[in-house]
Parts: sequence; structure tokens; C-alpha cells
Amino acid sequence: MSNASMLFSITVPGSTANLGPGFDSVGMALSRYLKLSVYDHDSWLFEAETDVVSGIPSGTDNLIYQTAKKVADDFGKTLPPVHVKVWSDIPLARGLGSSAAAIVAAIELANQLLELKMTDDQKLFFASEVEGHPDNAGASLFGGLLIGLHEEDKTHAVKVQHVDVDVVVVIPFYEVLTKDARDVLPEDFSYKQAVSASAVSNVLVAALMTQNWPLVGEMMNKDLFHQPYRTMLVPELSKVEHVASLKGAYGTALSGAGPTILTLVEKGKGEALKKQLAQNFPHCEVDVLTVPVEGVVVEHHSVNQMKNVL
Repeated sequence: MSNASMLFSITVPGSTANLGPGFDSVGMALSRYLKLSVYDHDSWLFEAETDVVSGIPSGTDNLIYQTAKKVADDFGKTLPPVHVKVWSDIPLARGLGSSAAAIVAAIELANQLLELKMTDDQKLFFASEVEGHPDNAGASLFGGLLIGLHEEDKTHAVKVQHVDVDVVVVIPFYEVLTKDARDVLPEDFSYKQAVSASAVSNVLVAALMTQNWPLVGEMMNKDLFHQPYRTMLVPELSKVEHVASLKGAYGTALSGAGPTILTLVEKGKGEALKKQLAQNFPHCEVDVLTVPVEGVVVEHHSVNQMKNVL
């Protein structure tokens, strides 16, 4: 690379969505990250720094550029070209919010390059507009836990910053594309089914807001909106749920559309559960994550800072 100075970096956490019945409206940040390091350059260039993102487009067909350009167009401005180094440990198409993290990073990229001074509400609305719902994007943007509703002209959100649990994830090595996961869902619910599914979701949200984790776990397992239909795509789900429950976990659910399976467990007990699940599921990656209180973080780098680093 040339000796171009680094302008700033943007770090965004990954996320999980739904927690079972909070379908398309509950999101929670997770301690996997996407980081963009932005340098002066005479044309747009994206450079992958980790294997996870090794296949990303290097030019203006990149999702990050496309999203940043939409923001710029919305404000009637033109993006200046930059060289963006992309580092990530959020696996793609695994239900851990990789695309939402990229969208949030892209919005912040445009915000910084063009000095737009976007409000949090503007960022959330724009991210939800691109994603179609606020769960993953809102969690990546703000950190913690987010319960949201995206409408045509406004995105409503309630935030819980501190979530005091360990999160153990079992990540199969196959992908489940969101489109495929949507295709197995029913077209409609009967009135009776909708009332039952909504009641479970309502209790989940109430339990989340009061940090009643045993009740959260119970509701995660009672989801009627999507997990009964997606189990066929992720055969590990019921098995992880069984092992985790024997070890005293609060609850287990698909992370987003899957195939990652997420288990909530008492703070400090994540490593023991990870060890057990790693033995039971050697064909999967198993990790313990936390829920970061910070969402997107921007760090500016002066020329002097760069000299000190070098």
C-alpha cells in the first residue's frame, strides 16, 4: 500500500436477531466485529484483511460502497474515493448480522466522509430501510439489546444497554441464506395462531425488559413464528437445545435465520457450556460471546498519530 494517511476507522459489532419469538423486531449486539480502516486514495478500493471477508468485491460493486452511495445520494452529495481495509470475524450467511454490520458501517462511512452529522434516528431509519427491519442493524448501531418497529416514515426503537448474560454460539460450517430461510415460512397465520404467537413474543419482551432470564429462555423455546418451520434447515437446533437445557442454560434459539444456534446462560457459566457443546458438536465452531454496550465506534487518526504508530 502507498503511504496514504489513515483518516479514521469504524468498528461495528455483529448481532443476533429474534431470540425466538421476537421475529424481525428484537436484536442483540454480539462481540464479533467488523472494522473498516479508511485511507486517502484516488479511487475506491476495498481490501480484505481476514479470511472471513476474502471474497468481497474490491470496487464499487461492494455492498459497503453501494450503501454509502445511497446515503450520499439521499443528501445530494458525492462520495470522495477512499481505500477501505476490511477486517471481520463475523462469519457470512450464518445469522450473526454480517450484512447489517456492513450496512451500519457503510452509513457511518458516508456520514464521516461527507460530515453529514446524521442523528441516531436518521442512521437507524436508513439502516432499517436497507435491511427491511431494525433488529440486527439497530443492535449493531447502538449496542446492547434493541426492540424495534420499522414503518414507511419512521423507525421506533426501545434500547436496553446492559445485558448481563453469557451467549454461547454453535456455528455450523454450512450457510443458510436469508431467502431460503424465508421461503420455508407460511404465507399467513390464522387469527388464533397470531394471538398465541404474539402473546409469546409479548412475554419475551417483558422478560427482556425486566432481565428475567429464566422466563426469557422459556419464551425463546416457545416461538411459533419461524423456528418450527426452520428446524428442517438446521438439524442441530433441537440437539443443542437438549444439551444446553441439561447444563442449566436459560434458553436456546436460532440466531436470525440460522444456521448459528444461540444459547443464553448465566454470566460466568459460558465457558463450561462451550466446552460441553464443543464435545457434542465437533463439526461446528463453538464460542462464548458477550453483549457489548457500545455499538458503532469511530476513531479519527491524525497524521501525528500515524507517525507515532509507525
